[in-house]
Amino acid sequence: MSLDQLDPLLTGPKRLALLGVLSNSQNAEFAFLRSVLDLSDSDLSKQMSALTNAGYATADKTGRGRDRQTWFKITKDGKKALTNHVAALNSLVDDAPEAPAPSATARLD
Repeated sequence: MSLDQLDPLLTGPKRLALLGVLSNSQNAEFAFLRSVLDLSDSDLSKQMSALTNAGYATADKTGRGRDRQTWFKITKDGKKALTNHVAALNSLVDDAPEAPAPSATARLD
């Protein structure tokens, strides 16, 4: 059990959730991600930029003008990072030690 095994980029719930959606999808369009996670355009752009800059996702733009869409896809590095991060979270919970019982003289107020 170690906090060092957590991926700092995925400790934020928005990026973790985004990578989770992408891991369960062949690809996902910007508007879908915005809707399913109830994020603003600017927040989603910021979060996805962090994931794409880290190499955890790719972005592909299609169409022109009003028909333009941005599609995101998880990368192999993104899948590996997500798997390792989730395993580290599970380890933190599953392997957490039990604290010793307080002594009769200890006060817990």
